[in-house]
Amino acid sequence: MATCRSATVEDIEPLYLMIEEYAQKGIMLPRSRAALQRQIDLFVVAEMDGKVVGCGSLCRLGTDLVEIRSLGLRDEYQGKGIGSLIVKELTEEARRQKIPKIMALTYAVDFFLRNGFEIVKKEIFPEKVWTDCVNCSKQHACDEIAVLKMLN
Repeated sequence: MATCRSATVEDIEPLYLMIEEYAQKGIMLPRSRAALQRQIDLFVVAEMDGKVVGCGSLCRLGTDLVEIRSLGLRDEYQGKGIGSLIVKELTEEARRQKIPKIMALTYAVDFFLRNGFEIVKKEIFPEKVWTDCVNCSKQHACDEIAVLKMLN
């Protein structure tokens, strides 16, 4: 069974390799090892049998909004509920921080719908657009879907 925990500096290499694999497929923004080291406290990892099999992070975009980022699993662990476990952990962290809205840009729309999110227009998140989208190669032809979950 998988467990979730806060990431540590020992997790940087497996995080980097997992995120890089997604980035090579064009479905996740790459993160350098240096960026991961700076942002390690924002990440959670899923572990199974002592190895990191999934990850995700929360990025604050405003006083009332966080984004789930870098959500991924090693291929052989997909479909086992581990992604939902990570989203649940990140959602609880947003609750602890008293942040009422959690969003993501994704290609895995069905996954997020199963986890209580709804599809919304990207344009309602100017914080995201100005934080990341301005640096993205897909900025003017973004095909990701925005999803939102209201926490209470």
